[in-house]
Amino acid sequence: MEESDEHAYDKAQYPILLKQYYMRLFPYEKYYQWLSYSEVEKGRYFTHREFSFTIEGDIYIRYQSFQDRKEFEEALKTQNPHKIDIGAIYNIKVANRKKVPAANFKPLEKELVFDLDMTDYDDVRNCCSGASICLLCWKYMIIAIKVVDRALRDDFGFRHVLWVYSGRRGVHCWVCDLEARRLGQEARSAIVEYLTLVSGGEHQKKKVNLKRPFHPLISYSLEIIEKYFNDLVKDQEYLSTPERWSKMLALLPGDIRNNLDKEFAESQQDSLHRWGRICAECYKVSQKKKIDVDHNDIMIQFAYPRLDINVSKGLNHLLKSPFCVHPKTGRVCVPIDIDKADNFNPFEAPTISLLRSQVDEVYQASEDEASQASSAKNPRKVAESTSLKPALDTFSKFVKQLSISNNAIKRENADKSLEF
Repeated sequence: MEESDEHAYDKAQYPILLKQYYMRLFPYEKYYQWLSYSEVEKGRYFTHREFSFTIEGDIYIRYQSFQDRKEFEEALKTQNPHKIDIGAIYNIKVANRKKVPAANFKPLEKELVFDLDMTDYDDVRNCCSGASICLLCWKYMIIAIKVVDRALRDDFGFRHVLWVYSGRRGVHCWVCDLEARRLGQEARSAIVEYLTLVSGGEHQKKKVNLKRPFHPLISYSLEIIEKYFNDLVKDQEYLSTPERWSKMLALLPGDIRNNLDKEFAESQQDSLHRWGRICAECYKVSQKKKIDVDHNDIMIQFAYPRLDINVSKGLNHLLKSPFCVHPKTGRVCVPIDIDKADNFNPFEAPTISLLRSQVDEVYQASEDEASQASSAKNPRKVAESTSLKPALDTFSKFVKQLSISNNAIKRENADKSLEF
């Protein structure tokens, strides 16, 4: 099931392929529409935004800003960045930061962002480790997307939530509501801490501390996790060896732990059957002693999302841009349709090698030079003829809904300005 990142595309051709991608396929129009936010506050959203580029030779260039879409597009086509990161919107143009005292250069707004990386699950996944992933462990990311998305929408009322594949081993989340963009560091920290249930170092056995009765966040999250947990138990073989089952049993009281450890050692049960025994014993003891002995603690510790708190709480923290290309895999960081998250396959995210061949086919299919020239003048139609189309459709739908909200805010602000 595992696919090697090292052979996902032709690395020797990376700079050339990347340049063709920026020339022919990058969705400049929708991208600019997204980050300009319909200019709710005219002349600030895009021009005061920080971008950083990592260019050939692993040279990192921070504090770049652009006047408009045209200037941004020209920069990508000429500088050919191997990586694009997006930062905050500042109180002055980023290019002018050296003209004022450092204390007067301040981040004002940024999307509320979340970073989920598969390496943070290395203590519970057995199929892969490190940068490697497969479809078995990708279930952790599906659970994370669904749990965090539900909480953001239902618990906080956010509406404009964009999920993006990182290009290699994780996912990013961009919350783009006006209220989210204007959150200060304290509020951002409070949100990510609210969402954090699993904490502790690799040597800490119990990493959850769930109070009873369960908070609604936990109850709703468990409803999602339960749909996938039997598959995780089977796929990850959580209970196949003493070393593995000891991690689960360590979260249970001593008498249950000892009895089940002995039972598992003397039997040939598979992981799924042993998980059923854990659930049954927890239920029996909790009913008999009227205490909370709960298998839910295990499900939360093994499958609940693991967030990078520092990425979310800081306004000046940068995050990889959607539609960036991951230099290790050549895969495009494509938006994920939340309604189709179960079906998202990271290995089907298009590589720039694949996209180049698909674009070549579009041009070769042209019947004559006139139609070929016509196609060249309409890069959007060319892009929609490639494997990038589902991601472009998802992004366009997101940007359209966001624009409707932004325009409503503009009308509301205009009405207020007319009040006496």
